Amino acid sequence: MGNKLKKLEYKLAPYAIHNLMTIMIGAMAIVFIANFAVSAINPDVSLLGWLTFDRSAVMAGQVWRLFTFIFLPPDTNIIFIIFALYLYWLMGSTLEREWGALQFNFFYLAGIIGALISGIITGYATNDFLNLSIFLAFALYYPNFQLYIFFFIPIKMKWLAWLDFILILIEFILGGWGVRLAIVFSLINVILFFWRDLVSECKRIGMNIKYKWNRWRKL
Repeated sequence: MGNKLKKLEYKLAPYAIHNLMTIMIGAMAIVFIANFAVSAINPDVSLLGWLTFDRSAVMAGQVWRLFTFIFLPPDTNIIFIIFALYLYWLMGSTLEREWGALQFNFFYLAGIIGALISGIITGYATNDFLNLSIFLAFALYYPNFQLYIFFFIPIKMKWLAWLDFILILIEFILGGWGVRLAIVFSLINVILFFWRDLVSECKRIGMNIKYKWNRWRKL
């Protein structure tokens, strides 16, 4: 998928949106601040409630919900959101520099379209898994990149990615079909761009398990 897009980069590059992650993070920050201001004026009013995806509301004419849900901030806690938005910006901007603006645009757009398809089918759509796709793509590309948990505990991206994968798997098993489809469709961009890497990693893990099993049987 990525190689095909690189061939189109030269022709379509003028139409690509540059610094896309900066734009998205800026929009999320604006929504967070606006929601905080609205809630301070009237605690009974939530701006976020008007921006979330709601299929019945869309059918009733609130078509903006088809797009505004992608701008929802990942949390309402100011400390967490500063860290989360910075992390998403760092990872998204790094991927854009590595791939080029056009390829990163396609990656992000595929995630948005997947989330919308899920929402239209099930009535449930969220940008949580869309944001997660940025994290997983970065972890697949830079598995040994280190983050510092609580600013002093180093941990590599690949271990955080495995932790997220386990949590996603649990949510997939325990969640309803709306959640399951949201996970699959919102992460379709990761599958499209990294399916070879994912297949290779699964084969490697399978061979490693088989090797350890054979050693255990010989003991």
